[in-house]
Amino acid sequence: MEMSTHRTILLLGTTGLLGHNVLLELLDRGYTVRALVRSATRLQLDNEHLQSDRLLIIEGSLLSDSDLQRAAEGCDAIVNCAGTTDMSLLQLEDYRPVNTTLCKRLLAVMEQHGISTLVHVSTANTIGYGRPGHEADEDSPMEPPFSQSLYAVSKQEGERELLQAAAQKPWNHIVIVNPGFMLGAYDAKPSSGKLLLAAKGRRLMVAPKGGKSFVPVHDCAVATVNALTMGRNGGRYLLTGKNMTLHEFYRIESKVLGYRQQLIALPDWLVLAAGMLGDMLRSLGLRTQLSSNNVRQLMVTEHYSNSRACQELEMPVTDIEPAIQEFNEWHMRHLRQK
Repeated sequence: MEMSTHRTILLLGTTGLLGHNVLLELLDRGYTVRALVRSATRLQLDNEHLQSDRLLIIEGSLLSDSDLQRAAEGCDAIVNCAGTTDMSLLQLEDYRPVNTTLCKRLLAVMEQHGISTLVHVSTANTIGYGRPGHEADEDSPMEPPFSQSLYAVSKQEGERELLQAAAQKPWNHIVIVNPGFMLGAYDAKPSSGKLLLAAKGRRLMVAPKGGKSFVPVHDCAVATVNALTMGRNGGRYLLTGKNMTLHEFYRIESKVLGYRQQLIALPDWLVLAAGMLGDMLRSLGLRTQLSSNNVRQLMVTEHYSNSRACQELEMPVTDIEPAIQEFNEWHMRHLRQK
């Protein structure tokens, strides 16, 4: 991969699954990275990368204008992997500070420091999810139940801020990437890894009938870094992979990790009943990931096309089996190190 003219990158959201992998990709390609994090202890890197003279860790808050301005000093471009994804939050305003307002702050930072390049990580769920034989592309409008998702709506609001700025300043390079369900190492929270851990080693597994577009996180990291110099100003790119049901995915996981498992499909009425119970709890102010809208999202089978990202961002397309194995091995090492 050719080296970019952008040498110093401000990276936000470094401690997340994609953020870690983007950081490693940037360092491995020779970039200098200024990583704004709440605490350096949250970085899960090996000593070689952690002690790199091309990595400057800046402790601070991405919700602080002064911290953002300090971190952006001397940077040529910004990669924003930050996002509030907790599905138990009760109000849209709980998501907006990071998913929406931060986008406005970053535009101000770009103006202040003369930065013209921003790669922003959103979500595939701001795009319609398609149907069998009719995969959704970046021009597909957002669909229910995701159009009622507080998380997805806040991410869509952030996209609108950036797309408007890209249209107003065509000399900038503002690119939005929309990842699917990412799998791989450095999932410390865990995020998507919860799905893997929920089924790992179980003789009997029950799951809704829906499905997702599963993609190795390294594929997404490569495309995200490529977007610094590739893609179109104001362009959106689906970083998705293999479209499959949860049951198909769990069969692959059991094969990769070497155990037998019987899968049972949860009836729709039971899934919806659980969602209604969650609605009642949330109406009392109790935080829970259960809600009618959240469970409806699990019942949707997503069908996305990544052809635009493959063509314009040179996104690699690799199998998910190694990504499942990488998550499992990394998670086991992570537990031993605690």
